[in-house]
Amino acid sequence: MSALSRYWNIWRIDPASEAAGYKSCSVPIAKEFIKDLGVSQGTDLQTTLLSYFYGQNGTLDVVTRAKAGLCLRCYISYPILKVCKKIDYLFSGGKQFTYRDLLPFVLDDDGKSLIFIDRDTKKHFFIDNNGELKDPTYQFFSAKILQSFRSESQLRMSLDNWAYLQTKQNPQIKNFISEFGFRHLSDWALLNRVRRKQLENLSISDRNVVEAFHMVYRRDRVKQRQTGIRKCPDPSREQLQEMLMHLKDKESHIYTTKDLIIFLHQIAIQLRQYDIWNSREPLEIYNPEIQTYTTRTDLPGSSLDIEEEEDKEFMGFLHKQLNLILANTIKQEINNRISQLQKSKNYAIFANQYLQGLKLYYCQNLSLREIAPKLNMKSWDRARRVLNPGKLLSDIRSSTIKEIIGEILHQVKEKKFPISLSSPEYLENLAIEVECFADTEIFKEAAEEIRAGKNRTMNSLYAQQLRIYFKKNN
Repeated sequence: MSALSRYWNIWRIDPASEAAGYKSCSVPIAKEFIKDLGVSQGTDLQTTLLSYFYGQNGTLDVVTRAKAGLCLRCYISYPILKVCKKIDYLFSGGKQFTYRDLLPFVLDDDGKSLIFIDRDTKKHFFIDNNGELKDPTYQFFSAKILQSFRSESQLRMSLDNWAYLQTKQNPQIKNFISEFGFRHLSDWALLNRVRRKQLENLSISDRNVVEAFHMVYRRDRVKQRQTGIRKCPDPSREQLQEMLMHLKDKESHIYTTKDLIIFLHQIAIQLRQYDIWNSREPLEIYNPEIQTYTTRTDLPGSSLDIEEEEDKEFMGFLHKQLNLILANTIKQEINNRISQLQKSKNYAIFANQYLQGLKLYYCQNLSLREIAPKLNMKSWDRARRVLNPGKLLSDIRSSTIKEIIGEILHQVKEKKFPISLSSPEYLENLAIEVECFADTEIFKEAAEEIRAGKNRTMNSLYAQQLRIYFKKNN
């Protein structure tokens, strides 16, 4: 399928197909609309379709806007299907379910209906044969993706990545997966259930902290379960003090309960990211007859099999790099911002207050309007220009993604990963995958926190890493 034809071919469920369970269907209305536009370049075409669909020029009728939306719905059906197949690969240990079980949740677009979305009211309307708007009895998942896509945002992802991410976070899919044991655990539950393979991924110092946690917390959890306490509670001050006593014998540099809590949360961040990948099935199995590993034959095969499927070693490397690089880029970009303020004629006096302002924003959940008087700033607008948490997030995101890609390429050149650089599309695909990976793990949630307004809660991994940085640079 060519890049252009993605705008008039839609992937749909095909129950009659025992092998795949889906098929590609041509959408004549979309094909005719694309040809009438006369735009041949992919990027220009998508930009045009997005501007039409969102009514950015303000002169288009609802039918034209709906037809542009139909083309975009065709386009994003591919990443929707791609995610279902990837979830199958990542999560279906023991073959308890396949991607075919996931398709009805998200691949539900009929590829025929014209849909108009009012972005102000967020209401969906079907357009009948007379061009009249009708209230829908059902909302397609593809339309919901387009409704939430922020094409004008500086922090926006590509449409492919946004569709990929929204599908991965679809509530129905997440609930379905949770039935097979992939549930959200608290930091204390994660630390309490650490397995030997997970410990091997940690540094020696982190391993010592976890072992001290187990000696105290696991012992007390047995008693708590006997008294009916099922949820893992926060460790008590007495438990933390006892853990510190055990760590003294390990020449640990952790001396206070506050520092210990920080380290435990930081280790839990690593475990949370590693844990999901430990459930994956290998792409290869050992063949005793020829005494080597061979590709499995029971994996679903089709033209849509994900070429970027990494092995466990590569994914473990990617998660580790994300943790290390994020911490480094936070330090680097904050230092850059302070340096810029120091050189600024108008804002140099606020350079020494920059960290304090970020702490108020991310540790006390204060708004910029509330922070301004605490830093002796005359207005909210000045606090926004000095602190600008959105710009900091954008810079950290860009630097993190760039550093990860650079490190991967270095590893490839050192032949530590069996990835070929011969494909002209390799770098583009790698950048897309790393961007989507980083946004899924870190940056999407962080951006949503900034946009949340008054009732924001700064609990994202990004916010946690910032607080760790504040503690280390108190």
